[in-house]
Amino acid sequence: MAEKDTTQQAPENEGGIDINSDETMNGTTHLNNPVDIDSELDKLKAELDEAKDKYLRKVAEFENFKRRNAKERLELIQTAGREVINDMLDVLDDCDRAQKQMEKSDDVKMIKEGVLLVFNKLRHVLQARGLKAMDTINNEFNTDLHEAITEIPAPRPELQGKVVDEVMKGYYLNDKIIRHAKVVVGK
Repeated sequence: MAEKDTTQQAPENEGGIDINSDETMNGTTHLNNPVDIDSELDKLKAELDEAKDKYLRKVAEFENFKRRNAKERLELIQTAGREVINDMLDVLDDCDRAQKQMEKSDDVKMIKEGVLLVFNKLRHVLQARGLKAMDTINNEFNTDLHEAITEIPAPRPELQGKVVDEVMKGYYLNDKIIRHAKVVVGK
């Protein structure tokens, strides 16, 4: 008995090439529309290059930001006291005028009055900038605010453990301690 040929033959196309409609069959149909691997690879390379470019630009932007920020910080530190110094120049001018008056005049009352005006102007300028003196006398000794120079016997029993005298004033700048008060404590 002769065997039957079970393979299907696709009709020949115009070019004489055998084209199958199913890739499992013999023929070249699946090769006529191949995926263009080179164009997909080029596309992926382009996307990678674009991502690299974006990354490098972001890094460069960040470096520029850091450099600009460091420069601004340095300028701020260098000029931080400028406004205070400008305000203090008025007081210095008053001190110069007071010195000239002291050299010319012998009127102690007038000289004293002029010096007090200069001191008051200085205090006012500093207070306007946020400086505030600590109130320490007769208050409880507090190691967070005070630095004890010495202890003396308390003149009255209610002053034990309290500040009896102030050797050097303490100051706040905008409610932060910038100098602790040096005090004498009663024991």
